[in-house]
Amino acid sequence: MEISQVLGYFGALLIGLVLGLIGGGGSILTVPILVYLMFINPVTATAYSLFVVGVSSVFGTFQNIKKGLVDFRTAIVFAIPAFIAVYLTRKFLVPAIPSEIFTIGDFTLTKNVAIMVFFAIVMLLASISMIKERKVTTDVSSEDVKFNYPLITIEGFVVGVLTGIVGAGGGFLIIPALVLLAKLPMKKAVGTSLLIIAVKSLIGFIGDIENLDIDWAFLLIFTAISVVGIFIGTYLSNFINGKKLKKGFGSFVLIMGVYIILKELL
Repeated sequence: MEISQVLGYFGALLIGLVLGLIGGGGSILTVPILVYLMFINPVTATAYSLFVVGVSSVFGTFQNIKKGLVDFRTAIVFAIPAFIAVYLTRKFLVPAIPSEIFTIGDFTLTKNVAIMVFFAIVMLLASISMIKERKVTTDVSSEDVKFNYPLITIEGFVVGVLTGIVGAGGGFLIIPALVLLAKLPMKKAVGTSLLIIAVKSLIGFIGDIENLDIDWAFLLIFTAISVVGIFIGTYLSNFINGKKLKKGFGSFVLIMGVYIILKELL
């Protein structure tokens, strides 16, 4: 086994550790690890990422259900447009992107480069969301929730398309939407977002099964290591301050996003 593959499997553990410690954000590492350490092409990497993110989020969801931190009604309202959008994106939109998008002089923007650059932009947005303190909190109980249905539908659809293209969970977009549009308390928004991410990621991956050759042995091993990381991270979260970690991890994601843009375009 090559050193890059060893680092790749260690990266799978790191994805789970981050998810367990700070409750989200770890999935943003999945695609760079698969592309740069496992040498998987970006289209396949985003598909594998959906599976890893989906399965990981299922485990996180069960833990939050036990704590009473999942609002099922809100999850259903948000998840329906999101999973329709992510399935259609993976099944039709991603395969329809041409392998060479345009050429200017000596530079050709390929499908793989475009996906990685777009992914890096999402990383930058996610990093800013992690570094900035979220002040939006609300104490409204789930019985008092009044949905802004049109905005939730639009937001769900946008997040679904984004997830479909880059293979990341999009929690940094979902959580503020649940707080502002569904008036959920922050902890419940985080728990509910994991259920939404699990459903839309796994349904999005179904859209890939017919289009791609899936290496199930590799994918299941990589995902299993990530799930082990979640349990270790959840245990360590009893002793480590997740908020401080989140800012540090946000800074790391910011650097990674800039690195990917420079690497792909220069």
